Parts: sequence; structure tokens; C-alpha cells
Amino acid sequence: MQTVIITGASAGIGLAVAETLGRHGYRVYGFSRRQASSAHFTSLPVDITVADEVQRAVAQVLAEAGRIDVLINNAGRGMVGAVEDAATAEIRTLMDLNLIAPVEMMRAVLPVMRQQGKGKIINVSSIGSEMGLPFRGFYSASKSALDKITEAMRYEVSQWNIDVCVLHLGDIRTGIADSRVKSAVSPPYQSIFDKVYGLMNAHVDDGTPPEDVANYVEGLLNKPSWKAHYYFGKFGQKIGVPLKWLLPQSLYENLMRKYNGL
Repeated sequence: MQTVIITGASAGIGLAVAETLGRHGYRVYGFSRRQASSAHFTSLPVDITVADEVQRAVAQVLAEAGRIDVLINNAGRGMVGAVEDAATAEIRTLMDLNLIAPVEMMRAVLPVMRQQGKGKIINVSSIGSEMGLPFRGFYSASKSALDKITEAMRYEVSQWNIDVCVLHLGDIRTGIADSRVKSAVSPPYQSIFDKVYGLMNAHVDDGTPPEDVANYVEGLLNKPSWKAHYYFGKFGQKIGVPLKWLLPQSLYENLMRKYNGL
């Protein structure tokens, strides 16, 4: 039986993935600040932005299960607002959860995976990490940084048969809008922000169900080897990635303006 740790498992994508994998024979431990109630996985209350809590929780998993086969770094948070308006404390809070916490999780499990001679790590990112999204600049930046760390790690840990990939998600129908960091919007940006923000939330409401992400993740775990990047979401969002490199910058920006209601 493979042992899986997934962060952000109390709701949304994390809960759906934990439930699905647990039902299908994996031994799943869900890390989240709020403990979840489930018959299909073990929920541990962990603040993954606190390194000592991460180490203690990983030690508990190892003591109970004897191994760690898979880490899914799913926990994250959105942030909206103009770059100019973002408070420094808001930026640091976002980076702590979206970038530093996944690194701490990987630091905690890599010694175990090295000793086992194998392991898999999925870092959940966003299609928006491939481009700077209007009024989501710091969110895009946090996920883009995680992408590049993942690419670097693929070289560093492959010698121990540890595979690492990025899963870029499009809009998924979750409660992400309720938990976003929302910067105070200054008057010069207010009218256009309101328009973009309304469309942003409409895209989430029309997003893919989290259960579909869970099935996709299980499919990834069954692959014998991984590419660096996987993209999951509606075609209209995934196509934005290759178009960024194929189209002239001015044309691409015009398409992005239209898609985002600018």
C-alpha cells in the first residue's frame, strides 16, 4: 500500500484528492489547519508554514506507515489586487504558503524517499503561473517560482529515483474566492478591478469539478515516468500556454485583455 501525504486536505481540491485516493487503496494523510472528518484518510492538523509542525507531522506519518511514497503539495491561496496596492505583509504571507511551505514539505520527505530509493512529488500550480494575470500578479509569481524550483529539483533528485512534476490547474469549482487575500484597491484601479474581479469569479463558478482533478491525479500516480509539467483545465485556458510562445506579444496581450474583461 502506497502512503500519500497531501496538503490542504480539508476542502476543495485537496479533500477531493484525499478522498479519491483513500477509496482506491492508498494510505492517505491529509495535512491542513482545520482537521477534516473522513472515513477514507487520516486528517492531521498541521500549519505547513511552521517548519517544526511539518517535521512533527511527517515523523508521525513515518512512525505509523513506515514509508512515504507520494507528496502532493496542494495547499495554496489566491491573492488579488493591483501590484501597486499590495501590502508587503500580504506578499510575504502569500509567499510563505505558496512557495516556502511546499519547500519545507519537500525537505521533510526527501530524506525518507532517498532512503527508500524512490518517491513522487506533485507540486500543484496554476496555468496562471505561465503568464502574469491582471490583478493576480503576486499569485502568478508565487506559482511560477514553485514551477522553477520543481524543474531544478528534477535534476537534483532523479539519481535516487525520485520523480517531481508540476500540475498546472485552470479554474476549478472550489471556494477559493472566499479565501483569497484581497488587497485594498486604490481609486485609480477600482472600476477596472471590479470588472476583472467579477469575471474572475464567474470563471471559477464555471470551473471544472475538483473530483475531476482527483481522477487526473490518480492517473498521474499510475504513470511509470513523468514529464516536468502537466496542464489540467478547460481547453480555452490550457491553450493560453502555447499561444504565449507562438504569438507576437502584442497579439497575445490583446487576447488576454479580452479574456480577462479589460
